Amino acid sequence: MISVTRKLEFDAAHRILNHESKCKNLHGHRYSLEASFCADNLDDLGRVIDFGVIKEVLGAWIDEHLDHNTILSIKDKSLGEQIEKQTGQKIYYLNENPTAENIALHLLNEICPKIFANHKVKCVAIRLYETPNCSVDVK
Repeated sequence: MISVTRKLEFDAAHRILNHESKCKNLHGHRYSLEASFCADNLDDLGRVIDFGVIKEVLGAWIDEHLDHNTILSIKDKSLGEQIEKQTGQKIYYLNENPTAENIALHLLNEICPKIFANHKVKCVAIRLYETPNCSVDVK
């Protein structure tokens, strides 16, 4: 199997409900995302997918929904509504706590299959760095 990986970065705030430490407070990160794709066959040029297409498709989705945004659990909707009311910012909600693990799972299982449906590739792994020395891998 051949896979290709594209790195994308974005800035976002989140908070972890019921966290035992300071991550229970709203705070931000410079996330770094590595998305890996494979295909049954290489294209006519010998590629899984052009790296630029990954940037166009996934990068555009990230720019619209996550970059310079706040990611909250749907259970934290009261905070989200306050932020929306005061700033006009549209919050991105997850069904779970917005941990790095849950954000990566969401991208792998829900977002990539939808936005790459018209491409002959499958997202097979997401590595998400929450900080330069802390990352999660989902496959």
